[in-house]
Amino acid sequence: MRLIVHVDGGSRGNPGPAAAGAVISTPDGDVVERLGERIGIATNNVAEYQGLLLGVRRAAALGATEVEVVNDSELVAKQVNGVYKVKHPDMKPLHAEALAALSAFERWKVRSVPRAQNAEADAMVNAALDAA
Repeated sequence: MRLIVHVDGGSRGNPGPAAAGAVISTPDGDVVERLGERIGIATNNVAEYQGLLLGVRRAAALGATEVEVVNDSELVAKQVNGVYKVKHPDMKPLHAEALAALSAFERWKVRSVPRAQNAEADAMVNAALDAA
């Protein structure tokens, strides 16, 4: 089963209160699940990775064998795809965790889009932050 996983992460302050969000849908656009959770104090980049992990883990739990991860972080997308090296020591464990989570799928793809095309996942991040 193939799922599209829109993910996002954000912090209010850098670092600051942070959250991760994901919207999981079928290739036809039917939303399967919306998720948002606070992750404590974190930087924006850490929150972006946490959003990816949240969405990918849930897609696996739903039985996906293939995922297309869509985010608005070019940095995370290029690091996961091996285009950019991960230089920051705090990011290396998250990068490794993301690759491990993705390796559970038969096929996976991670791509970045402009923020406006990822509005639903962004809304989940803000809803989680506002709920505090």
